[in-house]
Amino acid sequence: MAFLSSLNINGSALTAQRLRMSIISENLTNMDTTRTEAGGPYRRKTVAFEAIEEGDFKSLLNRALGKRPAFGEGAGGVRVSEIIEDQSPFKTVYDPTHPDADEMGYVNLPNVNLLQETVDAMSASRSYEANITAINAIKLMATKALEVGK
Repeated sequence: MAFLSSLNINGSALTAQRLRMSIISENLTNMDTTRTEAGGPYRRKTVAFEAIEEGDFKSLLNRALGKRPAFGEGAGGVRVSEIIEDQSPFKTVYDPTHPDADEMGYVNLPNVNLLQETVDAMSASRSYEANITAINAIKLMATKALEVGK
């Protein structure tokens, strides 16, 4: 049973990191987009995670009674709680020939930073790899446990 809950936890993390990579990819794709359907330049998006509070009846009852859960009790994984638009200011550049330039010749560019997106992508990739490693370790332990029974 612990094997299955461990796989569920790691699986939820893989799903969350995959969505994070998708959002990072969207940010990089729209790095030069100065005109969106909403009007104005593209706004960078970030992903917020939250813990999934799940568990058996005992852990739910203990939580309702205000008792502190035991180690590993009620752990259900992680999920994306929301996708947030970054409200930091846009970059402005002087380019009077640009079709989206204002009357002073300045263009608002998206608030996407290539370096930040690269670091975020590396972080998401490492987290994804760590969860794959954990899943492989769980599979190996399950296989060894089955071999003990032979």
